[in-house]
Amino acid sequence: MRTDARPVEQGGEGMRLTSANAAFLMLGPIAFFVLFFLAPFGLLVAESFMRPDGGVTLGNYVSVLSDGYYWNALINTLLISLWVTVVAFLLGYPLAYFIVFHVLRPWGRRLIYVLLMTPLFTSNIVRAFGWIVILGRRGIVNATLLAVGLIDRPLDILYGKLSIVIGLAYILLPIMVLSICSVLQTVDRSLIEAARDLGARPSRAFVAVTFPLSLPGVVAGSIIVFALSVSAYVIPSILSGGREMVTPILIFQQYAATFRPDIGATLSVVLLAVTLLLIGSYLILFERRLRAVG
Repeated sequence: MRTDARPVEQGGEGMRLTSANAAFLMLGPIAFFVLFFLAPFGLLVAESFMRPDGGVTLGNYVSVLSDGYYWNALINTLLISLWVTVVAFLLGYPLAYFIVFHVLRPWGRRLIYVLLMTPLFTSNIVRAFGWIVILGRRGIVNATLLAVGLIDRPLDILYGKLSIVIGLAYILLPIMVLSICSVLQTVDRSLIEAARDLGARPSRAFVAVTFPLSLPGVVAGSIIVFALSVSAYVIPSILSGGREMVTPILIFQQYAATFRPDIGATLSVVLLAVTLLLIGSYLILFERRLRAVG
């Protein structure tokens, strides 16, 4: 009996040691998260309730939420981010599908992944000025359209919503592609072949099998792209030329120009709250859709 009990006790001790080691290993990431995220965010929230004279007030939120200028900037930010997400999806999904289902050689996939990731090693500022050269009145786009006779005079593509959407979609496209690829690679090919054997055309098999199974990647990619677009500052500030106001630019102005960190913190909290609310609603609708289909 004693001989039989010892392995059990040793196994229990081993499990406890393993749990203790896992908890110990988690201390570092948890401490990093608390120190560099929760603590600064707590200070930001506290700053949003402070008056310039050091008192506590709710007036900052009243001022921000009752000002139509701030609301217009917020709505403009959300609309631009939505368009960026849609464009990244429309361009990214076909590319991801091509990489997974039509590039059969592993070295070919790796080459495409490298080409996708290479622009991420370049500063956003450099890429933004590159788009100024491309989209300017004397840029490549206008020069090409004029040369082929599609337009009579240069188009004003720069310094508006369109240029911001193009710049952000270009920068965030690799994230959408990689998110969708990671899910498409796990799709069971036998399910697609079964749909084809049952008489489904390739388009029907894609709509009924491939696309629904790839939705988790689409959802993950769209959330990341939308969140990064909402918080983007460099691309909108450069490609808008000051004509389009978005909330991150307003936040920067409150800190660096008007020296109102309390209003800047309030705008940051409002932007984060609205973004989390929209993402949460999106996930809830997606889960309900899955349950309804299931």
